[in-house]
Amino acid sequence: MSDLLSFIFSQGEQFRRVRLPSLYSDFTLQRSSNPDGYAANIAAWTEALSKAAQAGLLSAPGNERDTLSITTGEALLRCLETREWGRPLALGTVIDEAVSQQQMMPYQEFISSRKSIYSRNWTIHPWWLLSWGMKQLGIIQSSTAPGQLPVARFVIMRNIEEAASKITKHLGNKSNPIDRIYPISIFSSETGRIMNTQGKLTESDLQVILVYLARDKSAILYDNQTVKFKGPEDTSSALSTQDKTIASLKILITDMNSQIVLLASRISKLSETARIAVENKNKISALAALRSKKLNETVLAQRTEALNQLEEIYGKIEQAADQVAILRVMEASAGVLRNLNAEAGGIEKVEDLVEILRDEMSKVDEVSSAIDVGGHENRLSDEDGIDEELESLERQAKAEQEEKEVRLTAERLASIGGNGGVKRRDGSQDKGFENVQSASQGLDEALDRPIEEGIKALNRLSLDEAQPVPEGNANETTPPTPAGRILDVVSPR
Repeated sequence: MSDLLSFIFSQGEQFRRVRLPSLYSDFTLQRSSNPDGYAANIAAWTEALSKAAQAGLLSAPGNERDTLSITTGEALLRCLETREWGRPLALGTVIDEAVSQQQMMPYQEFISSRKSIYSRNWTIHPWWLLSWGMKQLGIIQSSTAPGQLPVARFVIMRNIEEAASKITKHLGNKSNPIDRIYPISIFSSETGRIMNTQGKLTESDLQVILVYLARDKSAILYDNQTVKFKGPEDTSSALSTQDKTIASLKILITDMNSQIVLLASRISKLSETARIAVENKNKISALAALRSKKLNETVLAQRTEALNQLEEIYGKIEQAADQVAILRVMEASAGVLRNLNAEAGGIEKVEDLVEILRDEMSKVDEVSSAIDVGGHENRLSDEDGIDEELESLERQAKAEQEEKEVRLTAERLASIGGNGGVKRRDGSQDKGFENVQSASQGLDEALDRPIEEGIKALNRLSLDEAQPVPEGNANETTPPTPAGRILDVVSPR
């Protein structure tokens, strides 16, 4: 099995084994009886041929491998022939459908057309379109029998569009305009590298991509020696003398580099030859090799010096191009500033506007001051009400605190009174506890009154009726509060 068939049969579901009999049959008649199957077979073959061309597996005239076009004919049928299913009988129909859908276009029509293929006014050759339509309607019969394919060349639009996108991205996005100028040979080499082809593009592919980028994408300007990618603001329609000179300088630098590499390799080989001749005691050969080496070293020094000068010139050109770009930006910026200053109206207009703003701001401040006068009076009245409410809350809190203290004192007196009194050593009841009980009753009555009256009643309580304390405690200081005096009376000494 050929490399082309192996590649096509590896295209997943479309070329799985159960579909091969249908794909290799003459499915032209299925256009009416089975339109879905017909469309699926057309799409499968179109995509397979496009990818095979992109991979460089389709042969072209001169044993070249075009990636952007396909050449039909007996050679293509032989490459697709298999032992089990033979040749694809409907391949001519596949090409016709691809052309009608503008997935493929006749090579000469594509190259010679002056209008963009994306223009609504663009059409393929009238006779081609008319003959194709008449074949589909059955008015005329196809000039080729099933299994035969006439020799023709077609460009593959899918491959062209993908290649152009990659080339523009890698070669056309340089910021320096000098870097966007290429000699045609360097452009071909760089494009071949981007498209993963072996070396340079074929002559056919190079012509196709140049036409497409210039006519249909307006991305380049070119002639037979120079290619220039347009910048964002480049409106020129032809290459200038400056562009061609820069391209010539680039190709000269490239040639110099190639010569220097070749001379260095030659000098290395001559040194090895002289060394071997000396080892073999061949003086004549050694002298000849050394003389030749000396001459090549002289030429190498000259080429190196020339290359340095060319690279210096190229660097100056790049610097000058950058300066021109900077000056253009500065000129445009000056125009913008001039227009903006004109819109501002000059310093007098600005001063008038500032004065007007000051007057209006003063009016705003006056209105704000007038509004604040009424607000200040309202705030004063609000402050008076707040002060009164604060005093009321403080009085309430003080009363609650006093009530709490009275209740605590009453609870302590009640707990003392509940002990049933304390007996003296002689067994008699202490009269002080009687006074405690009476004081407790007085407190209970006082709690039923208002708080202030309860406090006064508590202060009137006296322990004068209690029996005198022992003489040993006669000099003790009497506590200042009634509750304290009561505790002193009832406490055991």
